[in-house]
Amino acid sequence: MIEAIRNDLRAALADLWKAARVEEGSLFVAGCSTSEVAGRRIGTGGSPEIALVIFETLSEFCRDHALFLAAQTCEHLNRSLVVEREAVRPYGLRRVNAVPQPTAGGSFATAAYEGMDHPVLVESVKASLGVDIGNTLIGMHLDRVAVPVRVSVSRIGEAPLVLARTRPPYVGGERAVYDPDLG
Repeated sequence: MIEAIRNDLRAALADLWKAARVEEGSLFVAGCSTSEVAGRRIGTGGSPEIALVIFETLSEFCRDHALFLAAQTCEHLNRSLVVEREAVRPYGLRRVNAVPQPTAGGSFATAAYEGMDHPVLVESVKASLGVDIGNTLIGMHLDRVAVPVRVSVSRIGEAPLVLARTRPPYVGGERAVYDPDLG
């Protein structure tokens, strides 16, 4: 199961990258219910093993594409996010004080906190790309105009998968001319 999770997530992220129109250093938000991946109801059966493989795969993707990973916690920590400390200042992020645990923050956020070099928790982000594994509701952490990205993979384990990119808002009405590279 672990290798299938890794391979399916890599395939989905490769498809996302083809649709992405982001700059180096952009924020990438990820939410993950390891319970859902394992076929259980969200919040009822977190798995550190699943969390680790998903975190490692997302970290590899972010490293390869020069993105900052923002790992969303569960509602017990108000869906705050684990990021590397170096992302705080450039994005004007507001730090909060908590350390994710499997039962308060979730297994995925705990794996991120333990796996990042200099992790901190922040209240919110406005990310350019996102992945939601298991209906964790990452939408509040995407930039203003989110665009769903259809990919070849629809599930990670048993969890539904939703991917998104963002684009600048269109302004100007019917006479406006838009830059196709941005939208």
